Amino acid sequence: MTDDITISGAGAWVVLIASVLVLVLIVTIALVSLVVVPRNRRPQSALAWLLLIYILPLIGFLLFLMLGSRRLPKRRREQQEEINRYILETTEGMDRVSKESPWPPWLEPIVELNRNLGAMPLVGGNTARLFTDYSASIAAMTEAVRAARRSVHVEFYIMSVDDETEPFFLALGDAVARGVGVRVLYDHVASLRVSGYRRMRARLDAIGAEHHPMLPVRPFRGQWQRPDLRNHRKFLIVDGAVGFTGSQNLIERGYRRRKRRDGSRLAWKEVMVRFEGPIVAGIEALFATDWYSETHELLLRETVIPPEIDPGQGLDAQVVPSGPAFEGENNLRLFNSLVYAAQEQIQICSPYFVPDESMLYAITTAAQSGLDVQLFVSEVGDQTLVFHAQRSYYEELLRAGVRIWLYRSPTVLHAKHFTIDDQVAIIGSSNMDMRSFSLNLEVSVMVRGASFIRELRAIEQSYRDNSRELTLEQWLGRPAHMRIFDDLARVTATVQ
Repeated sequence: MTDDITISGAGAWVVLIASVLVLVLIVTIALVSLVVVPRNRRPQSALAWLLLIYILPLIGFLLFLMLGSRRLPKRRREQQEEINRYILETTEGMDRVSKESPWPPWLEPIVELNRNLGAMPLVGGNTARLFTDYSASIAAMTEAVRAARRSVHVEFYIMSVDDETEPFFLALGDAVARGVGVRVLYDHVASLRVSGYRRMRARLDAIGAEHHPMLPVRPFRGQWQRPDLRNHRKFLIVDGAVGFTGSQNLIERGYRRRKRRDGSRLAWKEVMVRFEGPIVAGIEALFATDWYSETHELLLRETVIPPEIDPGQGLDAQVVPSGPAFEGENNLRLFNSLVYAAQEQIQICSPYFVPDESMLYAITTAAQSGLDVQLFVSEVGDQTLVFHAQRSYYEELLRAGVRIWLYRSPTVLHAKHFTIDDQVAIIGSSNMDMRSFSLNLEVSVMVRGASFIRELRAIEQSYRDNSRELTLEQWLGRPAHMRIFDDLARVTATVQ
């Protein structure tokens, strides 16, 4: 009997000591988090992390240790600085910039901002062709590869061999066979998530293309960084003379997904642009940056004589790289500057619209100032949490006077571009969300030219023709449980 009491008493002491130790650990985590988490972080992001840590102390703190840093490894950042110096020394086409009327007075400081942030200058004498048909853009890229004589540089967030992309891979194989240098980059995690990843790599091996995954997460090989820091860029450069970029990945239009419960299948709507002129060297420089980062091989820029463009007919353009390899959020700074500079209208197309506080203020301020502000998004989402986080902003936008157009299901409007007045357009891979601002490597191209703006205006009108406009009355009438889900998703979107 005495032994039982002794054992019971000892057990109670063990439980008490363990409880005290856990309590001390939780308090320590809470105090340390208060100091560490807010450091160099947006207040809304810091609050989201602290909320997670306080609700689930051990799990939340471990997740913060794994995912809390938004910076790439030091060596990667040093390589970016080396490339920036190289870009500054080898850029051509600055003398072709046309500052004829109407040259808005607010544009010069924005050009300088972009130059300081990403090293790329504004260059003139460019031509551009927009593609809104999914198959047509892949066909155009395939045709460009078939005409290649010296080099083909391919970089996409997601790549897949399927019925839609098969001709492109055949063209790559033919290019290698005739002695063209073919180099391919694809995001490791994003492409790995798509069925057929090993088949795609095997195909590239078989045709003899040199290829590498970007930002690989392979701890057993010593390759590790925060796993959700991804390379989201998408471009193709042929012979250093022709460049494609935009929103489209190299995969069939349905992303190899199954049909939904109603029998429909999601289909992606994209915009790609084909550039010729000095701007292609800027896109090529970004490929060189990413190639150097993954292979430690510096590709020397090819000497290319840009095509002659009639004075006043060419487009001025500037490549704006962004992502965790840079100190600042280059794309966010550019977007906010343009929104505040607008005098008449702002047309935004972003599939994942989850703005930070500064962008939300800029957009709602523009609308409240009487500007025509319109947002094109999808009626249906392919990423549940992001889709509902996006919806949580609709009420505030509508109350400010922003017009919201919902592209009809089952199409996912995945294009990424916006226009400011009739002066400037942005097109590229960057969404207007906190992931693209902070966690993804992106490419944006700022374009000035009346013909380009007119084409984008026509594309925006085609969106309206295939959308329904959301009203505040309709939005306020949605079910209460959906409001709760939207708001909860908004909190998760700020955890970075």
